[in-house]
Order: sequence, then structure tokens, then C-alpha cells
Amino acid sequence: MSRSVWKGPFVDGYLLKKAEAARASGRNEVIKIWSRRSTVLPQFVGLTFGVYNGRKFLPVLVTEEMIGHKFGEFSPTRTFHGHSGDKRAKRV
Repeated sequence: MSRSVWKGPFVDGYLLKKAEAARASGRNEVIKIWSRRSTVLPQFVGLTFGVYNGRKFLPVLVTEEMIGHKFGEFSPTRTFHGHSGDKRAKRV
């Protein structure tokens, strides 16, 4: 079930503060965030966020196409090593 339209998009408060501080400073540094559930807003375009995936921070450069999506969509938490029966396919 999606979020109600009248509530607006969910974004953690500290994330907005960090983004505004980065915009004001003008530096192009990675902003470390743990909030994978936050929605990407138009104010974040052009900023680089380090989204935590449970092990490390993956850098995500926000573009206009990402607006409305969640940060967690761009930082996969699981590594796929292939199916167990595909050993023969890897050799070929």
C-alpha cells in the first residue's frame, strides 16, 4: 500500500538538514545516510548520498529521474553470486 497523497512524501528530518547544509557549503562531498526509506526530493538533485546497505555506504548521485523513488532502491543489500547449477554455464 502506498502513502496517502495528502501526507506528502516521507523524508527524515535530518536528511533535509544535511542536504541544505551541503547546498549552502557548495562542496561536492558524499552525504552519509542510513535512511533507505526516505523519498528522493527535487532539492536533492545533483547531490551525492552514501546510502548504507548494511555493510558499506554506496555512493548515489541523484538525478531528475530518481525523484519520487526511495533511496533504498539504489543501494542493493544482497549480492547475487549465481545459481548453484550454473557452474557449467560460467565455464563456457
